[in-house]
Amino acid sequence: MMEFRASLFTAAMLAIAVLSSPAFAAQKATSPPAPPADILPPSPAPAPAPGHVDLADLLSVAGPFGTFLEYLKKTDVLETFQSKANDTKEGITMFVPKNSAFAALRTTTFANLTGDQLKSLILYHALPKYYSLAEFNKLSSLNPVATFAGSQYTLNLTDNMGSIRVKSMWSNPKISSSVYSTRPVAVYEVDKVLLPMQIFKSDPPLAPAPAPMDDKASDDAASPASRKPASAKATGSKSASYRAGVSVASYVAVAVSGGLMMLLW
Repeated sequence: MMEFRASLFTAAMLAIAVLSSPAFAAQKATSPPAPPADILPPSPAPAPAPGHVDLADLLSVAGPFGTFLEYLKKTDVLETFQSKANDTKEGITMFVPKNSAFAALRTTTFANLTGDQLKSLILYHALPKYYSLAEFNKLSSLNPVATFAGSQYTLNLTDNMGSIRVKSMWSNPKISSSVYSTRPVAVYEVDKVLLPMQIFKSDPPLAPAPAPMDDKASDDAASPASRKPASAKATGSKSASYRAGVSVASYVAVAVSGGLMMLLW
């Protein structure tokens, strides 16, 4: 028992001596530090949801679409179109006439419509799905294409080498420009109002053309001589009167001189 305790004591003393030796301390100081734990890069923030297109703002700044925008608000169709524009799955395609397209028709064309007819007319100017210009060639094979106004209110689309037309019963306008086309919203400018036969039983009359200017009045207005100032005419009259007065005075002087010469003779 005494020998075992002596062995443990001896081993403990040797361990203390080794750990406290300068060689062990130097080896510990020069040993490389343990590598740091791997730091994972921060995870990227989730992408923000795509912003919705405000149709009212777009139409008010993108072109001369004030008349169409007014009808959108008047019929409450703007809310219907905006709701569809916010639908990133289906989207919407709109055909927007310029102000001049509405001005080309008589004012009675729209003033005589009922509220429901006017609403259907505005709904007729959109498809309940997004279509890019490149898709119209394929879409034309599905004619007639139903619009927002219902399955009876259809359009016939044609793509002739990039020239796209949107045909209704009484008009066949051409897509003149792409106002906005990013999924899920497409807005295309057309040069005529789409006129369905369900609302217009005959071709609506055009607005009267401005009255032509009278030929004589036009010639007078264009002739420089007709625009001669009145003051110039008055000056000419005065000059003629002055010359006439000088001539009469000269004749009188000659006559008087002749009479005196005869008396003296």
